[in-house]
Amino acid sequence: MYTAIVILMIIVCVFLVLAVLVQNSKGGGLASGFASSGQVMGVRKTADFLEKLTWGLAAGLISLSLLANFALPKKGEKERSSDLKEKIENSATPVEGIPSNIPNPANKPQGK
Repeated sequence: MYTAIVILMIIVCVFLVLAVLVQNSKGGGLASGFASSGQVMGVRKTADFLEKLTWGLAAGLISLSLLANFALPKKGEKERSSDLKEKIENSATPVEGIPSNIPNPANKPQGK
């Protein structure tokens, strides 16, 4: 599931890049090639279509990103607690070579 969402995100990104590159920041872009404004896909209608396409692809990319976040495979709560417990138990093991009969200086009474 996660892999399919990532592939869809890549496809949407490519289309979004193409839609932005076709546009011109001053209102030309793909629409500048059309001379007549009375055509079905005239200058203004092409710009409207590209703007709507860009906004739609951006919204689709955001929604796919959120969906990918929820579809991300996660460890279960049980596994996390067992990993933590294992780390604690492993850190509490005594080191070999250190004698266990060394007196603890914290228990020693302080005298003058």
